[in-house]
Parts: sequence; C-alpha cells; structure tokens
Amino acid sequence: MQIHKKNEFGRRKQQLAQYAKAIAHPARIAILRKLAEDKKCICGELVKVLPLSQSTVSQHLKELKNAGLIRGTVKGPKSIYTINQPALDQFRDEFKRLMSNLKEKK
Repeated sequence: MQIHKKNEFGRRKQQLAQYAKAIAHPARIAILRKLAEDKKCICGELVKVLPLSQSTVSQHLKELKNAGLIRGTVKGPKSIYTINQPALDQFRDEFKRLMSNLKEKK
C-alpha cells in the first residue's frame, strides 16, 4: 500500500499546490483572463480566441474546474463557465502569504 506523503503537509498547503498546478499552463491563464473579462463563456467562445482545438480547451476547463477555480453550469447542450471567485480569492491570499513568508528578511 502506497502512502501519499503530500498528506503530511496539511490542507492549506495541498490546496495552494492544487491551485498552482491548475494555472501552470498558459492556456489556463488565458482561459481565466477571458472568463474574468467576459464574466462567463461557453467552450466554443474560448476556442475562437485560443490557438487550441475544442477537445484541448475542454481538457483545460476540466483541470480548472477540478481544482475549483471555475464553475460549469449545464444549460441544455452547453456548459457555461464562470470564475469561482471565493476560490480565486483564497488562492490569491494564500499565494500572497507564501510570497510574503519567502521574502528575504532584513
């Protein structure tokens, strides 16, 4: 039986790592920016502005959704994606805290 050592680091560190992993691709950053700009989008709208296929955009949306950074609401045959603002705020706050703690003390 394999033991996952990441469980030794606590929930906050694990969540921060999950968020960071989710935005660790330029396409996902572009998706978040587009969602912030338009407030909501369907996959097809994102495909029009990204140099990626529909299936690739869908995979990136899935990663962002699994991390909790975006939400997807099914409307008929389409899913409408929006930013999960509380999760994004939590990511920002935790990342700022991390950077502050890493800052060289004088």
